[in-house]
Amino acid sequence: MDKNVEFLEYIYQNTQMGLDTISQLLDIAEDESFKQLLEDQYKEYKVIFDAAEEKLKQHNTEGKDISPYKKVSAYIMINVKTLTDKTAAHIAEMLIQGSIMGVIDIIKNLKKYTDVKEDISLLGRQLLKTEESNVEQCKRFL
Repeated sequence: MDKNVEFLEYIYQNTQMGLDTISQLLDIAEDESFKQLLEDQYKEYKVIFDAAEEKLKQHNTEGKDISPYKKVSAYIMINVKTLTDKTAAHIAEMLIQGSIMGVIDIIKNLKKYTDVKEDISLLGRQLLKTEESNVEQCKRFL
């Protein structure tokens, strides 16, 4: 498979997971200012997701959805972890942990895909900045 398409698939699926997770957390979170943060983060992921989807179309392919197993596993894990604690601090901690894993993952992929087109590399770096920013934004709710 073309390295450009591979990296775009990664960005597409990564942001899709972010969108799914935040959608679920918006239904769980109770703090209004934290919900606003989640909505802002959702919009950031959506911009990157849409751009990855458009670039995939330019390469005559469609984004592959996250596997149903990963989706269900994430859904269950979020429900279990928030069953007894729906506070903004607890959810922020969960998001920080997820975003830090995302930072590590995107850095590895940026190094793996150094030879992709510049616009695709820029999209990957935008995702990295978004993940790093998400960590910083969530810290105030701890």
